[in-house]
Amino acid sequence: MRFDRVRRRLFGGALALVPPLWAGAQAARPPAAAARSGRSGEAGPEFWDALQRDDVDAVQTYLLRGVDTNVRHPELGPAIVVAARESAWKTLALLAGLTGTRVDATNRLNETALMLAALRGNLAAVKLLASRGAEINRPGWTPLHYAATGGNVEVIRFLLEHDAYIDAQSPNRSTPLMMAARQKHPDAVRLLVQAGADPTARNQNGLDAAEYLQREGETELSGWLRERAADYNRRYGTLERPRTVEMIEEEKRRARQPREPRLPGVRD
Repeated sequence: MRFDRVRRRLFGGALALVPPLWAGAQAARPPAAAARSGRSGEAGPEFWDALQRDDVDAVQTYLLRGVDTNVRHPELGPAIVVAARESAWKTLALLAGLTGTRVDATNRLNETALMLAALRGNLAAVKLLASRGAEINRPGWTPLHYAATGGNVEVIRFLLEHDAYIDAQSPNRSTPLMMAARQKHPDAVRLLVQAGADPTARNQNGLDAAEYLQREGETELSGWLRERAADYNRRYGTLERPRTVEMIEEEKRRARQPREPRLPGVRD
């Protein structure tokens, strides 16, 4: 599936490529166990098949019969994350609206439903999950990274309006701007830069967003971004550069540490 291939190439992880949802569900249990769907909060293949088809009435019936709202697929993770992965938006809305659903539950790739909804570009689902308390800023890959990867400008704008950290760094120090550039999304690139994204940042590979654009043949946009990077450097230099989220967290950590009493005559 193209969606999973893109995720594995961009975000890493051996679990991004998986068999079709219904095949995985069938493999997870022998046929005799299917009749016990919902027992002790578990779900059989028919539940996952209904979720994949976005048959919200059938999903609701299984939940009423006892399937846990936070039931996990053996390979794909929590039901709400699977719903976002499968674009089962009616089922996602059902699950998100239930009090007991953990909207920030993650799959084995550490992805949340909000991240996948952002990647898919479903603004309504993103808004719903955010209203239910889904985390917009989180360590590592963030919903903004995923929205930028998908080039979904309305989702990017919504996340920024709700205090998404614009220069969030992934584990390899990639920023949302780099992801938009790498995937050749010019509207997303321009929106992020105009909103204040740092165009000079480089990841662990030593690449900035302009170099990703150049590699993808976006010469004109790459040149525009290099001009913005030069302006950014002239404006902030090295001493006045805005603090990163990592710097802010380090300052908070140090402030929480108890200070040892100073001895008379000892200098810093």
